[in-house]
Amino acid sequence: MAKKPKKGEKTAEAKVKAAPPAAAPPPPPAPAEPSPPADIEILETTAVPDPQNGFQRAKRIPILGEAHGEVTVFQPVIIKEISRTGANVQTVFPLHLNSLHDFRLTLGERSVIVKGRVVHCSIADVEQEGVLYRSGIEFVEPSERVDAAISGFIADLVEQRSKAS
Repeated sequence: MAKKPKKGEKTAEAKVKAAPPAAAPPPPPAPAEPSPPADIEILETTAVPDPQNGFQRAKRIPILGEAHGEVTVFQPVIIKEISRTGANVQTVFPLHLNSLHDFRLTLGERSVIVKGRVVHCSIADVEQEGVLYRSGIEFVEPSERVDAAISGFIADLVEQRSKAS
């Protein structure tokens, strides 16, 4: 038989019912922005509300002078020659020596992305439409999957050519 609660005492069931609903967790705190050194004057800053999470993005500080960077932009290339270790590609723009790029190669029905280093670049042709460049690309540590796709593509080309002969 269940014990009757004393006056002013709540049962376990009543305690559960009386528990306040769990509040939503507070949003994570924004990372603290470093304060600039005393000898740097901030001319202008911009804080933009981010509609996705309701927080303000970090303040931006104008750069006096120049700061340089690079961007990877996918532009069409024509693969003229290919091996397991690299390729010769044609572009309408020069590629800088020793620069690294991600190349998306369409090899038959397969498509792979491989990192490549430019080992040489020269003018291949000058046409009325513009200049064409040829660049030698060395594949940099291709994954096993990429290596297998390139090797399979090369084997398919060799087989097709031997049948045609």
